[in-house]
Order: sequence, then C-alpha cells, then structure tokens
Amino acid sequence: MPALASARTIDSAHAGWDAWRASRLTSLVAPAGNLALVETRWQASDQDESLEDALSGRPSSVTATRLERRNIDTGELERGIRLWDANAPSIQYFDTVEAFPFNPDWVIEATFTEVPGARRIPFEHVRDNGGTRELVVPGDITFTLHDVDYSLSAFDDDGTLLLVFGDKTNGVSTYAAGRFLIVPRVPGSDQVVLDFNRAFVPPCGFSAHYNCPLPPPQNRFHVAVDAGERLPAFLDGYAIH
Repeated sequence: MPALASARTIDSAHAGWDAWRASRLTSLVAPAGNLALVETRWQASDQDESLEDALSGRPSSVTATRLERRNIDTGELERGIRLWDANAPSIQYFDTVEAFPFNPDWVIEATFTEVPGARRIPFEHVRDNGGTRELVVPGDITFTLHDVDYSLSAFDDDGTLLLVFGDKTNGVSTYAAGRFLIVPRVPGSDQVVLDFNRAFVPPCGFSAHYNCPLPPPQNRFHVAVDAGERLPAFLDGYAIH
C-alpha cells in the first residue's frame, strides 16, 4: 500500500525499533512487570488491610502495592491491593514475545483533533462480563487506509494516549483480545504518528489478574495489522490462564 508517513518518519521509527524491543522484554520480567502480578485483591468498603498484612506469610520476592478504581455499577471508589512476585512461575517459564518484522507500511501519520472537556467513551473490560467503564478520550485520531476512513479513540492513561485496537490477526497470530499502542503527542499539535511496529500485547496477556480494556468498534481494523508484537512464548507448555 502507499506509504502513509514520510521517509524521514519511517526511518526514525525503524532506527529505534530494536531498542524498543529490548526495553519491552526487560520490562516484562521486572519485579513489578506484567509477568510478576500474582494477585489483585479488592477490599470491602469497611476493610482496610495494610500492605504489611497482605505480605504476611509471603516469600521475600513478593511486594505489595495499592490501586483504586470506580465500581462499575455505583461509581463509588474501590480500593485494592496487588501482589507482585519477582520469582513468579510466569517469569521463570517466560521465553520471549514473538513479533512481526519491522513493517514500514504500518507507520502512519495521522491527524489528532482535540475535543475540549472531559469526553468519556465506554470501553468493555476483560473481567467485567460485558460491562463498560467510561474512559476519558481527549481527541479523535483520523486517517484513511485502503479507502476506509478511520476515527480512532485513544484514552488518557495517566497523561499518555493509549490506543486499544483490534484487527484481523487477533486470535490467529496475535493476542485474541486485541493489542495496545502508545501514541506520542506534542501538546498543541494536530499531528500524531501511529507506529504499529510498537503495538504490544496488553498486560492481561501476561497475567490473569489484570482487567484490560477491549477495543471499541471504532478501533477495529478491517484488515490484518501485521506489525508489532504477536504472542508471548513460554517454555514447557506453561500457560498463564
């Protein structure tokens, strides 16, 4: 297909790809990396378990952190604790994350149109049994691919634009629930670069204790995105689910 980005943009993306791959693999096996999450525990409203209590009886390789979310039905704040194990079986059996070769066709220069205010769009999540959680989407990302106009919704993930997308490779050669892509953006600019060579398996592909968002209809491609990460590979038939 015709190039959807300038040669300079494509060359820059290619030049940093190997370093991104290496950094990504290192981050997955870190003590609090995706593979280390062994439990997510939500507390009752009258419960106040300390991190020390959560770690009681656990080996020294385990650490605890806090997290929060809104109840999907009531909107009330819920508090939880996550346990991370630097020696988790998923880390011990991890081999690599398979990826497509760098594909210049999937470096795309797109238009970002900011939408004033805190616009929220519903996203289904893996562990919510079809329920949705509204996430802030600060603008629309538009481009044309194979004569099809796309308007993608990337949500604000603690100040970073995160695109959750699906395509024809899902469940075949890539993670079935879709993939993630961080979209760098210069404040005030109406241009963004979508480098799908840096598309990655979401955290729920490495631990069953994440609740990842799923691609909304507008973020689903009608073609195969043969770029970016494919599937995690484990030794000796190990599986996280």
